[in-house]
Amino acid sequence: MSKLVFKNARIVNENQIIEGDLLVDNERIEKIAGNIDLAGAKEIDCKGKMLMPGIVDDQVHFREPGLTYKADVASESAAAIAGGVTSFMEMPNTKPSCLTQELLQDKYDIGANTAHCNYSFFMGASNDNIEEVLKTDPKTVCGVKVFMGSSTGNMLVDSPTTLTNIFSKVDMLIATHCEDEATIRKNTEWYKSTFGEENIDAKEHPYIRNVEGCYLSSSMAADLAKKHDARLHILHISTAKELELFRNDIPLKEKRITSEVCVHHLHFDAEDYIRLGNKVKCNPAIKERYNREALFEALLDDRLDIIATDHAPHTMEEKSNPYFSAPSGLPLIQHTLNVMLGFYQEGKISLEKIIEKMCHAPTDCFGLKERGYLREGYYADLALVDLEEEWTVNKSNILYKCGWSPLEDAKMKGRVTDTYVNGHLVYQNGKVLQQGKGMRLMF
Repeated sequence: MSKLVFKNARIVNENQIIEGDLLVDNERIEKIAGNIDLAGAKEIDCKGKMLMPGIVDDQVHFREPGLTYKADVASESAAAIAGGVTSFMEMPNTKPSCLTQELLQDKYDIGANTAHCNYSFFMGASNDNIEEVLKTDPKTVCGVKVFMGSSTGNMLVDSPTTLTNIFSKVDMLIATHCEDEATIRKNTEWYKSTFGEENIDAKEHPYIRNVEGCYLSSSMAADLAKKHDARLHILHISTAKELELFRNDIPLKEKRITSEVCVHHLHFDAEDYIRLGNKVKCNPAIKERYNREALFEALLDDRLDIIATDHAPHTMEEKSNPYFSAPSGLPLIQHTLNVMLGFYQEGKISLEKIIEKMCHAPTDCFGLKERGYLREGYYADLALVDLEEEWTVNKSNILYKCGWSPLEDAKMKGRVTDTYVNGHLVYQNGKVLQQGKGMRLMF
């Protein structure tokens, strides 16, 4: 591969914006400077565009193996690069659930063969697989996922003994889905007995899976982590109340308990169930507006560390079912940067902060090696963005295998034009160009 020089770029990186050039040699960034002239190098004119590190999404559901009728690693990683995402970490609630080292390796084999970008896969925890969990290599696997609430298959971890074993023995990042199962069941039965199952729809979702249920579980996870000095990462925070569990008075790299907020909890609120119904049904639920506003404030002041998607596609046929039989989750990975750029266009967040929360912070939180920053010697995972291009989300430009988005008909300003993975151009102007250029992430 020839050397590439990105010329006249607006480089957004490490809390600053500079005008300059960036040189890529093979898979890595060789030089960043005000002006780079190199005979024989291919020049890419970036005038008027933002050059940023590729996004690192620490929570996705790509549905492979077992659920590939609605998504797979190839289709969803293609959507990822269209949105400037160059690395993903995928969850274990596939079919079968990823609960053994053999099943974990099967997923890595799929990634090696079909991923358009860099990949890692979480090891799953259950009430009876602690020995398998303890075999997980923290240098080559992003973490262990614990569902402390309802989940797919047999992955609900509600045994106190199992939770104690996980938090006291696992020597790597523990990522948790926190919702209290007893609270959810109690609320579900009350709504069914009071209104009748057939009369309940998605607008009740934030009250069935309510604030109290989230806080009970998140606070228990935080208490376990403090007791055993475990490395805890709580996923998809959705309530204002949970924010008291997190701190912003120390650097991210020193935190033992970190947090993630998902783009849909920043963008939607409970009023959107009237318009979108089950399309925005997800777990934990999108809740009342005051929670959304508190989450955004906490993102800006660093109580919340990472922006992710929790990309979780289902078919429209599944989503069209009645509330209780419609699955939770929504597809987002292609459009998450656009949602955040919308906030930037409104003056609510800076470009530097977006890059920090979507690129740098996931890298620091997980200890990801040589990615997530534009630095000399790092892998050349890059996205070029035209901040002025206006376009509309519609079925003709959606790359998700499920074929729909809760953002359909939304008018966007700003668009990823080019994505590079390990120095390879993999996406350009609406077209996926190369497959299999991703690497296994190392930590």
